[in-house]
Amino acid sequence: MQQSDNQPAAIDVVLWQYPQNGSDGERWIRSLSSNERERAATYRFERDRTSFIAGRYLLRQVLSAHTETRPDKVVLLADAHGKLAVEGGDTLQFSLSNADGLVAVAVASECARVGIDCERADAEVEAAAVESYCSPDERRWLDQVPAGERPRAAVALWTLKESHLKALGVGLRGDARSVAFSWQDGIPVLVHSGEPDRQWHHRLVESGSQHVVALAARSSSAAPGIHVLTFQDESMPSP
Repeated sequence: MQQSDNQPAAIDVVLWQYPQNGSDGERWIRSLSSNERERAATYRFERDRTSFIAGRYLLRQVLSAHTETRPDKVVLLADAHGKLAVEGGDTLQFSLSNADGLVAVAVASECARVGIDCERADAEVEAAAVESYCSPDERRWLDQVPAGERPRAAVALWTLKESHLKALGVGLRGDARSVAFSWQDGIPVLVHSGEPDRQWHHRLVESGSQHVVALAARSSSAAPGIHVLTFQDESMPSP
């Protein structure tokens, strides 16, 4: 079915605060491909290994529901930049992000591009880093944010930029300074040459106080409907 020009696309955002003790890691890893298992084994620290395994486990569970394929039978292909796609799922767009205890997956079938990023809300962003990735207008906006809220706002701005770069398929290889935002009624809006880009839609997704989650989607239709789901292990995602 073709999407009409004014029909909003639908995006599922699935969040999972996974147990970090690794006790379920052996069960999760059974859903992974042999290449993913080999990659998991290369991580030196258990925390990083568990984060990778949990991310691919959730991704496969979500894609399984969308493709009606067993999680361990979902075939993931990576392009030259490492961006993943489902074999045979040409219209399915998805993105994955991990951040210290949280995995976030965004999936849509009616968007040209989609990207998601999550970061710890208490991550330290040094002033030099802000200078390196923010436009002058963004720095002025940050300066106007109350001092107590400024660190989280800086993380949110970075997360918005990274979600956009991931949607483009370039990730951190892209220049964060090429992505600039303004705010309209509290909603981030991508700006090009001083004008908003109406084909891109960006949102900060409510995920609790410990993490910041940002979503980017490119769609020629109206702003997409975003459905935020919490993953319950050994079950389907539920509202």
